[in-house]
Amino acid sequence: MPSPAYCRPAAFELFRQQLPDLESSEGLFRAAFAISLHERPEAQLAESEALIENLAETVLRRVQSRSRQAVLAHLHDVLFEVFGLRGNAEDYYNPSNSYLPDVLRTRMGIPISLVLVYKRVAEPLGIVVHGVNAPGHFLAEVEPSSQEEEPPMFIDPYFGGVILNESEVVERIEQATGRPLGLSRPQLSRATHRQWLLRMLNNLLAAFATKGHEREVCAMQEFQELLS
Repeated sequence: MPSPAYCRPAAFELFRQQLPDLESSEGLFRAAFAISLHERPEAQLAESEALIENLAETVLRRVQSRSRQAVLAHLHDVLFEVFGLRGNAEDYYNPSNSYLPDVLRTRMGIPISLVLVYKRVAEPLGIVVHGVNAPGHFLAEVEPSSQEEEPPMFIDPYFGGVILNESEVVERIEQATGRPLGLSRPQLSRATHRQWLLRMLNNLLAAFATKGHEREVCAMQEFQELLS
């Protein structure tokens, strides 16, 4: 495989190495982390993964009952009240909101990066989380357990982990896009991990293009080519 012309080689190589394992949560997280290495070469993957592990262990230490509801309640308390994970409304289009080392350091990001942190902390606790490719606003869907017959539970980490039903998700999409959906309501489809990364890269492409950073635009396109 040829070397990248614009992307930092270490970032490109780490991203490439994750492709065979991309449909695992670990592979998705590491590929997303690799994107950040283009501008954050000093960032250490082991440090970010250790922080994720520590957050999950903190939840486990708090849980007295292993019921799903109890785990979710403590998960949300640890992530959104104690750790302080939240959306960066004041500087939404800053590329750092997509860089996992920055998100974990500042505890702020945009919906798609916050959902990824939520997913990686939740899944070691037995909570299966999917990304929802909603237009204008990426969300998390918590998968019901096999014993449950419940409607989907949607989580919005950007707004403090609020739990939404499907009608509330539609309202959130209308707020994000500024358009009423009317009768043409979108399917709230789960994002594959490849789609997840492509959406992250598209966000960065838009941010860099707005700033006129042509080399960074080309670097993000080289990541995209690996996914094609």
